[in-house]
Amino acid sequence: MFQLEDVVRRALREDIGRGDITSGCLVGEEVHTEARILSRTDGVVAGLQAARQTFAQSDNRISFTSSMRDGDTIGEGDVVATVSGPARGILAAERVALNFLQRLSGVATATAEAVGACCDSEAQIIDTRKTTPGMRWLQKQAVRAGGGKNHRMGLDDAVLIKDNHIALAGGVANAVKKAKRCVGPTVKVEVEAETLQQVRDAIAAGADIIMLDNMSIRKMRKAVKLVDGRALVEASGGVTPATAAEVAASGVDLISMGYLTHSAAPLDMSMQVIDDRSTMGG
Repeated sequence: MFQLEDVVRRALREDIGRGDITSGCLVGEEVHTEARILSRTDGVVAGLQAARQTFAQSDNRISFTSSMRDGDTIGEGDVVATVSGPARGILAAERVALNFLQRLSGVATATAEAVGACCDSEAQIIDTRKTTPGMRWLQKQAVRAGGGKNHRMGLDDAVLIKDNHIALAGGVANAVKKAKRCVGPTVKVEVEAETLQQVRDAIAAGADIIMLDNMSIRKMRKAVKLVDGRALVEASGGVTPATAAEVAASGVDLISMGYLTHSAAPLDMSMQVIDDRSTMGG
């Protein structure tokens, strides 16, 4: 089970190590200050929970305040959050908190772009398991913040028969039939198809979802017609926000995008101290 506290603890330990030498040299233990986290570009915010937890673990006297929620649209110069409290703790948490915010907001922003590109269709944007190790739950949360949907969280969530399974099971039809006998009627079975013949085999075997793997747009259209509503059709393979609209126009129901969690550019943010007086003690 995912534990945010553990992820943040490991991230802080990795960055701080035996202690923040620079802040220890330059900032007294008694110094308190206030700082703002600012967006330097437009996008969709995500990762606020992780950022809050980062500052709390750095020093539980730090106050973290944000008027935003994950999924809110932000613009250049917008204040994402304000933190106040012991200056050493704030500085020690700065980079880790920004790492969470920037990367997760990048995921949410890319997702929102893809969802927006497909607004004239019924296709839904979904994520994949191509996530940063240890960060899956947070990245999938960010996909939802951007308006997308989650595919399975892990191997124990659902049946997804891929090319290697098909090879070992003796073909699409055999793989689907074996899976259906194994899991029973209440669990959906999805199978990957690289050719139109595999699509036919999947339909005949009673697959609930057919994933069209790296098919051309022309082939996707043919596959959708072959399926004719007898299963959900998912497009997969190299889709980006720039190509999502064309894929959606093929008539597929789902578009899975590994891009969202492995290639989305982080959103540019910074933290700036705004209390130049830096109160002593208190």
